[in-house]
Amino acid sequence: MKSLLLAGAMIIAAGITVFAQSGHWVVGNRATSKCEIVTSNPVINAQVGGDIWFGSGPYQSLDDAKLARSNLSACPKEEEPAPAGAAGENK
Repeated sequence: MKSLLLAGAMIIAAGITVFAQSGHWVVGNRATSKCEIVTSNPVINAQVGGDIWFGSGPYQSLDDAKLARSNLSACPKEEEPAPAGAAGENK
């Protein structure tokens, strides 16, 4: 009986850690020279020849991650796309 309770507690604990890992992370990618937003916990592997050189997060929402990306000094500033029909049209 005790072993059954222990096994149940371990299953619940494992389920809680899975949900705790959800969110959004901001990562620096050397291959693209950009900061990207990912939904899984990044593996920082720059010292062993990988492309991911930093990670920040987790953030609860995509908007929070975008705000963090815009405030990180390591991230190049993203250009906001112009509204459709606003550039170069003469009426």
